[in-house]
Amino acid sequence: MPMDPKDFEIASPPSDGISDLEFSSQADLLAISSWDNQTRIYEVQPSGNTVPKAAFSHEAPVLAVTWSKDGSKVVSGGADKAARMYDLNSGQSTQVAQHDESIKCVKFLDQPQQILVTGSWDKTIKYWDLRSPQPIGTVQLPERCYSLDSSGPLMVVGTAEKHVCIFDLNNPTVIFKQATSPLKWQTRVVSCFPDNKGYAIGSIEGRVGIQYVDDKEQSKNFSFKCHRDESKNVFSVNDISFHPIFGTFSTAGSDGTVSFWDKDSKQRLKPFSNVNGTIPCTTFNRNGTIFAYAVSYDWSKGYKFAAPTNPNKVFLHAVREEDVKPRGTKKR
Repeated sequence: MPMDPKDFEIASPPSDGISDLEFSSQADLLAISSWDNQTRIYEVQPSGNTVPKAAFSHEAPVLAVTWSKDGSKVVSGGADKAARMYDLNSGQSTQVAQHDESIKCVKFLDQPQQILVTGSWDKTIKYWDLRSPQPIGTVQLPERCYSLDSSGPLMVVGTAEKHVCIFDLNNPTVIFKQATSPLKWQTRVVSCFPDNKGYAIGSIEGRVGIQYVDDKEQSKNFSFKCHRDESKNVFSVNDISFHPIFGTFSTAGSDGTVSFWDKDSKQRLKPFSNVNGTIPCTTFNRNGTIFAYAVSYDWSKGYKFAAPTNPNKVFLHAVREEDVKPRGTKKR
């Protein structure tokens, strides 16, 4: 069931768990990666209906997906230790990256030339110029890569054992600053502020940290609890998506809820109703008018709960401006 009764359900969704979602920055095209070894591309029409446009395969579950900045290519990374690129113009997919273990994260950087970054459980990130079969740079991480995001010159990598590696992409092969998560428990997601000044980090223990990069802004750092219920059950924060225009953000969790938040006034802007399933991933489209979210198993309770009856659905929510607009600081 959707978080808002008016939300649209995507037609012909993946047949297994949904791992990642990303909209093109050029058009209302949505790429979805899945545990069924497929990456799918859908066109979202102005009516809210979706049309499946294309799909390509990995040899194992697909864990992450990203669009090139010009909207002509989709890259996904998976448990087959490969990143594969699909060209929308030619309809062909090719392998463009390789790691020693599963690729957990893929991202095109905000650079003039087309650079892809891949993050893996082999404890490295690699940079690829897609014209070359060898990486143009490799960085050793302290632990397995769990989550990665970039905005402008800022890139943040969250790894196992709560390490956070901050990169200045003007010098991409050196870790600019190594930090420890401000949260007590395992990192699930890192997401960069659209103004490149910091990042949000979510953990398995219903908590989000707001962290600034600049030493002068450390006094602005804070953490808050979320995705908990009345019976004191605590759930994982699975994804954090920033609104591209307003810089407010969503959190989604294993409890089956989504909320929109404003970090600057430290308030929740909008809670949504429970979807009665776990929400593994979310994303806004290029102008923040559509919010996409998946309802499918997030593995938060291990393989015993990975039942074939679990839903695998993706919904599209028409975003109301008053739900995502910053509200201004409350008078204390």
